[in-house]
This record gives sequence, structure tokens and C-alpha cells, in this order.
Amino acid sequence: MIRNCTFSFFICVFLSCSSDNSNDQETYTPIEISLEVPKLFEDKLIAPVIPVNNRLTVEGVALGRKLFFDPILSGDNSVSCATCHDPKKAFTDNLQFSEGINGRIGTRNSMPLFNLAWNFDERFAWDGKEFSLEKQAFEPVTNSKEMNNDWKTVATRLINHSEYPELFKQAFGNIPVDSNLVVKAIAQFERTLISGNAKFDKFLRGETTLTTQEQNGLDVFMQETKGDCFHCHGNPNNPLWTDNQFHNNGLDETFSDLGLGAVTGDPNDNGKFRSPSLRNLAFTSPYMHDGRFTTLDEVIDHYSEGLKNSTTIDPLMKKIDQGGVNLTTQDKADLKVFLLTLSDSDFLNNPNFQKP
Repeated sequence: MIRNCTFSFFICVFLSCSSDNSNDQETYTPIEISLEVPKLFEDKLIAPVIPVNNRLTVEGVALGRKLFFDPILSGDNSVSCATCHDPKKAFTDNLQFSEGINGRIGTRNSMPLFNLAWNFDERFAWDGKEFSLEKQAFEPVTNSKEMNNDWKTVATRLINHSEYPELFKQAFGNIPVDSNLVVKAIAQFERTLISGNAKFDKFLRGETTLTTQEQNGLDVFMQETKGDCFHCHGNPNNPLWTDNQFHNNGLDETFSDLGLGAVTGDPNDNGKFRSPSLRNLAFTSPYMHDGRFTTLDEVIDHYSEGLKNSTTIDPLMKKIDQGGVNLTTQDKADLKVFLLTLSDSDFLNNPNFQKP
């Protein structure tokens, strides 16, 4: 829903003491908007996080959307944010390790982007290194394996562009174009990426029913004596389907990537990574921070009998001594079918999220 907060004000420019030589200039004010929040989210979650210094506006979101898909941010104009965060793939890229400029390969799987405005601790990325969406958008531009550019060059390109100066003026007024305005606009667009119309959402709204196998899969997910998945990944009362916290989920005995531990410097955080949302799993393979699992079957097998112990293993991995929760073949099949009910094809095809 758009909330029109437009108002006009005048700046008087005195060119001389004579009133005949003065003029009034009307200044454009961006139109403030509110997020289109699904009813389930309104009922079950607190309000989304919108910084007071970066309110959503029609002009800011439109500018952020254009920047998100524009390779102008990269060193050789070949890579955009959408290169690693494709809307047709739930804003990831389906690669084990994302590829940046000149095919340079990183060391982590690209996280999908949706429902970011409800990340209440405001820590982003697999390892929580960035505090706020705005700060998260700074690093890829200068990262040598991603966009390999510098912000001075980006600002110069945008200032000399045929369209961007006016778009920035409409979104932010007469403030010089710089990196701060770029990341603010991108963050505004990213906060509008809301996914909340999967089959399970429709089930909760009373619009459809679950099959017997899907219902059994939900039971496996929720039972501590079976899947015991809900502690980290939520439940029907948490439409985010993640706790947005950091856990060592038994992937390795030793760590080549310390995850949260590299950020905090606390060895007790080594091997901990953010719990990703279970939404849109049908579109976001491969899985885990390093993309080691190609299929959902491999993910389920990991938790069933593939857990590896280490000094920082999460206490929620209660059956680590048995290698996992030891699901039956039927339980695994049912769990997988349930997880796929959390995928939202409408999100992938939302015209507001496509390249402008």
C-alpha cells in the first residue's frame, strides 16, 4: 500500500535586495511507501525493520531496483547484484561457489534474498559480518572476487550517466551521489523482496489442504523424536522458517572456514553459520554455506546419519553421538515433500522484482 506523504516547500533565493529579483523554487519530495506485508506475517511477526534514516520511497525503491540489475557497479561493467542473486532462482545463482568479475570464484554459496526486513538482529551474510542491509551492500563492489571496483569510480560513472543523476535527485534530493546513497537505494529495493505465498502459506490461510504425505512430513519436522528441525528453522507460527541465528550443524570435525568465529574472534563461534530460511528450497540448490549438497535428499541424509562432532557442535544436534536423528526411508520422503510446500513460485515471477 502506498502512503502518500508528499508535501511542498519553497527555497527563496535572494539575488538582490529587490523583491523583483527573487524567485521561489519548488523542491520534489519522494513519496513514502509501506511494505506489502502478507497477513500471516502481520499476525505472527513483529513489524519489519525499516531504518529511520532510510525510509522506503517509490523513487528510492525504483532506483535501488535499477542499480541492483545494472553492471555499472562492477569494474568492467560485466557483473551486477543480480548476477549472483537472480530473481528466477529466488535471488541466488544455483552455483556451489558464486562467480564474480572475470569468472573469479568465491568460497561460499550465494544466499537467496527474501524477507530480509525481518532479520531482527540485523546481522547479514553467512557469517553475520555485516550489520544492516545498507552495510552489506558496500563490500561486494570492492571485493576483488565479486565486482572488483572502487566507490570513487562508481560515483563518477553514475554522475556522468544520462539517467542516474535525476533518479538520485528524485530519491534523495540535492545530495551528491556517493556510495552511501547507492547502498541506501539497493537496501530499499531488497526490503521489498517478500516471499509469502507458498502452498503451506495457502494451507495456513485455509485456501488449500495438505496431502497425507505432506502432513506426515510436517509431523517429522516438528517432532523432537524424529526430525527435530523446528528449533533452528521455525514452525507454522514463524513464517520466516529460520531463527536467523548461527549454528554449527555438524558439517565438519575441523574448519577451513571459521564462519561466525572469524568475525567475532571467539573460538566458541568457529564453524557457526546462519540458519538459512527453508523457503524456496525447490529453487535454491545447492545447499549449505559452501554448497556441498546438491539435493534436498543429501541435506536430509546429513541430519539423519551424517553429523560430525566438533568442539563447537550446537547443543541442538542432540543425537550427534548416533550420527543424527536416524530417519526411516519413509520419514525422509515425507519430510522432503513437506519442505517443498514452502516454495513460492509467485515470488520468482513477481514483476516488481524483475529487471526494469
